[in-house]
Amino acid sequence: MTYAVNPAVNRIEAPPIMEAQSWVRPGLRNRKLLNLCQAVPSWKCAEELDDEVARLAHEPGISLYTDIYGIHELRSAIAEHFSADYRGKVAAENVCVTAGCNQAFAAAIMAIAKAGDNVIVPVPYFFNHTMWLGMLGIEPRYVQGIGEPDPAEAAKLIDDRTRAIVLCSPNNPTGSIYSSETIRALFELARARGIALVIDETYKDFRDGDAPAHPIFAIDGWEDTFIHLYSFSKAFAMTGYRVGAITASVRVLAEIEKIMDCLAICTTHISQRAALFALTKLDAWKRAKIAMMHGRLSALRQAFKRDGLNYELVSSGALFAYVKHPFADETAKQVAMRLAGEHDLLCLPGSMFGPGQEQYLRIAFANAEASDMEMLVDRLIESQKRG
Repeated sequence: MTYAVNPAVNRIEAPPIMEAQSWVRPGLRNRKLLNLCQAVPSWKCAEELDDEVARLAHEPGISLYTDIYGIHELRSAIAEHFSADYRGKVAAENVCVTAGCNQAFAAAIMAIAKAGDNVIVPVPYFFNHTMWLGMLGIEPRYVQGIGEPDPAEAAKLIDDRTRAIVLCSPNNPTGSIYSSETIRALFELARARGIALVIDETYKDFRDGDAPAHPIFAIDGWEDTFIHLYSFSKAFAMTGYRVGAITASVRVLAEIEKIMDCLAICTTHISQRAALFALTKLDAWKRAKIAMMHGRLSALRQAFKRDGLNYELVSSGALFAYVKHPFADETAKQVAMRLAGEHDLLCLPGSMFGPGQEQYLRIAFANAEASDMEMLVDRLIESQKRG
């Protein structure tokens, strides 16, 4: 090849999920592969949604562009949902529909930060967040956050080049659900220092109970500080539909509109209509699936109480478990590769989620039944007998 590639992109590691899938050696053992490397629901989307999409496919205009911000009906429905869920005040004009939450994050960060700036990121972090920061030349500054980040420690990292604090709660990779008090404290810190608080709440529907995850949308003037990101992928099993949302100030959305116009013009029309149907018609279906996931989480936590297991369940919640492995002489990647190649258990090494994570593995159990959790522990115990 004679032409150059962008060095800022070239130095970013390849997508972790694709790498991990290459570790599996099928056919060596006549048993099920436990594929726990990606938070993909094991259930398909609702049959009613299938029927609605089939109907929409024949609707005049469904093949056309929508407004860059998304169709008004969906923006309004998202605003009403957030207003009710957070007991706050969100208007349709504050919402932009995106092609999933990764695009939401990419557009939001590009709108508020540039090369040479920095953002505060709890570690372990969601790898796509830092991949995108690296491509833009934005420095991530790490605050420890396996449980939840300490606002006082985050404050020490802020300088005149800091543009945001980035959170993910319920957290990917740890499953930790940040307390309302911590989120409020980080919001107040961001507001006092004139930076943004960006929170990815892709997994918000899987939190415990119906209490608001935080009070931010109920605070007057939240728009001046807060940027909220969401995805329809997990709660409605719509991963391939690619629908998410940014909720922010009208001023910031005006910048995001420019970015969206260049990235995709708009989110796919039929996917937006599918998301509208899901949000307004499938609440009972969604709640049943969330209850099922709570059952899987309980089964996982119970399985990890097994005698003889040397792996430690450090954190768990939503669709994730963060596990400390017992092998001081192996890196997290070596352990994960051995689990995949020799024990038919595919998970991700903690090293994919930031510095200082060599002792950990991420287990994404949305793709496992409750009955699989004992099998998971069986294989972990099996892996303890090396040689």
